[in-house]
Amino acid sequence: MAHDGPVRRNAVLRLWTAVFVVAFGTNVPTPLLLVYRDLLGLSSDALTGAFGVYAAGLVPALLLAGPASDRFGRRPVVVPFVVLSIVTSLLFLGASGSVVLLFVGRFLQGAVSGVVFSVGTAWLGELVGDSARAARLTTAALGGGWAIGPLVSGLMAQWLPLPTVLPYLVHVVLMVVGLVLLPSVPETLAPADRRRGKIVDLGVPPGARTAFALVVLPVAIGVFTFPSTAVTVLPLLLTPSMPEIAVAITGLVAGVTLLTGVFAQPLGRRIGYVAAGPTGLAIGAAGFGLALVGVATGAWPLLVPVALLLGVGYGLCLAAGLTMVGELASPTARGALTGTFYACAYLGFGVPLLLSVAGGADGFTRPLAVLTVIVAVAAALLALPAARRLVRPAVPVDAR
Repeated sequence: MAHDGPVRRNAVLRLWTAVFVVAFGTNVPTPLLLVYRDLLGLSSDALTGAFGVYAAGLVPALLLAGPASDRFGRRPVVVPFVVLSIVTSLLFLGASGSVVLLFVGRFLQGAVSGVVFSVGTAWLGELVGDSARAARLTTAALGGGWAIGPLVSGLMAQWLPLPTVLPYLVHVVLMVVGLVLLPSVPETLAPADRRRGKIVDLGVPPGARTAFALVVLPVAIGVFTFPSTAVTVLPLLLTPSMPEIAVAITGLVAGVTLLTGVFAQPLGRRIGYVAAGPTGLAIGAAGFGLALVGVATGAWPLLVPVALLLGVGYGLCLAAGLTMVGELASPTARGALTGTFYACAYLGFGVPLLLSVAGGADGFTRPLAVLTVIVAVAAALLALPAARRLVRPAVPVDAR
């Protein structure tokens, strides 16, 4: 259901704000992981595990929330999890003294994100009515929130008292604002359009399965492989080179990476979203390559250009994937397919833990080099004409 004029624009802004503040909270703990490491004595595996357990809560929520919203409507699914986002940030206030609370908090953050990001994206897309514009707005809300959250928390934790308390209180205040705005956002899925189906439904149309598996899936995995590696693996590798400022630099790297993804949108529109996916993967591979140079030389300032490259890679992959999903999805399964895309994208949050386990006592460097090669090969394969033809009918070049 489309709403024209000021009412529609107001509804889009209110929903956009709610999605933004949830995204803000998602990455508040990211630079604080270095603080938790010292307070709780976490190993590298435990630290990357605390980051990655987010995906354990998120992926099931993504797969369940989309079909649930297609059945019951967008609002009844989103609003309770916006409330849960507030509760989760309050729970984090005790995480500095409890590993269990840290892991539980990250798990619940994943569940909140899985619901709000997938269903909120579908809801926003229906309010906007244009898949390409909706993808840009969604990327701005998610990317902006993901970027500003860790930037603020990293700076606060480095130089203000109560580093594991104040950042969460800021998020709680923002969440109250987001929650107040939601009731006036209209439901977009009319009762007649709701469908009763499987509890878990991937939402991939039969004719689009090959395109989704061979093109959308690798682009989706690339989305969060880049920022998750940037904010966990790289700071751990270079912490010895940046004493006294590691927490702030981690927040800065997270902020630059994720905010750059938002500003990469004009590039995506210029080259077309068929090409944006492989281009994003290629730029991300270049970022990993530069990161390896920084690790080899101990030059931590290289983290800034690395963050820029990984941010462009992340932004292009996210926008390309969301646009393809918007074009592929049937109107009654948009929530399900959006959830499936995000579930695939958030597999990238598990990459830092895989790198930690694969490296073992030898560290992250060799696994990171292998990952660089894999991403570069994937970019080359998706740039082939055969891969482009798979998605070109689904995403016309003029859908920008």
